[in-house]
Amino acid sequence: MKTIITIILIAIGITTQAQKLNIAAAANLKFVLDDIKTAYLAEHPKTNILITYGSSGKLSQQILNGAAFDLFMSADTDFPAKLKQRGATVGDAIIYAKGKLVMYSTTLDVSKGLALLDDTRVKKIAVANPDVATYGTRTIELFTAQNLMTRLAGKIVYGENITQTAQFAYTGNAEVGFIALSLALSPEMAAKGRYYLIDTSLHSPIEQSLVRIKTPVANPETQRFIQYVLSPKMKPLWEKYGYTTPH
Repeated sequence: MKTIITIILIAIGITTQAQKLNIAAAANLKFVLDDIKTAYLAEHPKTNILITYGSSGKLSQQILNGAAFDLFMSADTDFPAKLKQRGATVGDAIIYAKGKLVMYSTTLDVSKGLALLDDTRVKKIAVANPDVATYGTRTIELFTAQNLMTRLAGKIVYGENITQTAQFAYTGNAEVGFIALSLALSPEMAAKGRYYLIDTSLHSPIEQSLVRIKTPVANPETQRFIQYVLSPKMKPLWEKYGYTTPH
């Protein structure tokens, strides 16, 4: 009898414990995903969500090295595809949003567009590391397509991820920064600087995808959160930070 009661009590304890969800997310998602997390927890208060932000490339490497993530929200489709090739994922990747690249400055008139980059006042241009950060890759594509790379190369300072790149521009350590629109629209950055939206035809699309990570035990909270992220009621939050959504 005691054994049965013990089993029941253990079962009750398991069901009442907070569900944990570990997410690896591209740094450009910082503000929108924090808002989505807040909304989700309001509806699922027993869930414990831990989000690690960084460049998509470094996060995918951490996953390959065994980091305990349930979900990977990348800034592109390439890194999730590479994880799938390595057998690290469950199911196919899903595009959840399309991002936009902007030129941001706190001191200069960005309405001049790319012509501003030839201004003698521009000493440093912040760009995310193109080897690991999608927005950095698209920026280098832009510079190359516009025949700017040769004369700008000496001015470029690389951020580890898009958040650090935005910080360079925000603090004035770089006169100009090429960052995600989602960061430029954050209250703090919007209050201090201005941005110029880069024509999306000048670089490859920024299609951001998510994928479930293979874990020893399937986490039911992962799929529930994915459905929430993709739900129509989250569309206003995505649009608030300049994203377009396929759903």
